[in-house]
Amino acid sequence: MFGRKNKSTIDSLIGVATNIKGDVQFNGGLRIDGQVTGNLTTETDKPSVLVISEHARIMGEVRAAHLIVNGEIIGDVYTTELLELQPKARITGNVYYKALEMHGGALVSGQLSHGHVAVEPLLKLAASSDA
Repeated sequence: MFGRKNKSTIDSLIGVATNIKGDVQFNGGLRIDGQVTGNLTTETDKPSVLVISEHARIMGEVRAAHLIVNGEIIGDVYTTELLELQPKARITGNVYYKALEMHGGALVSGQLSHGHVAVEPLLKLAASSDA
């Protein structure tokens, strides 16, 4: 509606009784109803939709183009398109976003940063070892 393309096709589901320990990489659409202890990432140059349902709990860093949260995330969040925080969303960590839609009741415990994504420094200086 109003010129928005529907990119919210879900290709994969992690069920409510599923508990994953380890990093998850995905492309396309992913819905999580269970628990993930590890980082959730997608390729930055491809469209992606990640749905964190009200039953889900993520303990790790989350990176996606379009992220819809109604569950709990403990870790930093990075979105390159849209971040939707629904009423039961709980994020403990810093949030980096391009566009944000936040419903009443959603909670973020951390910094909200618009328009840029934090990156690791390209160069690190070596400590001198004068002994």
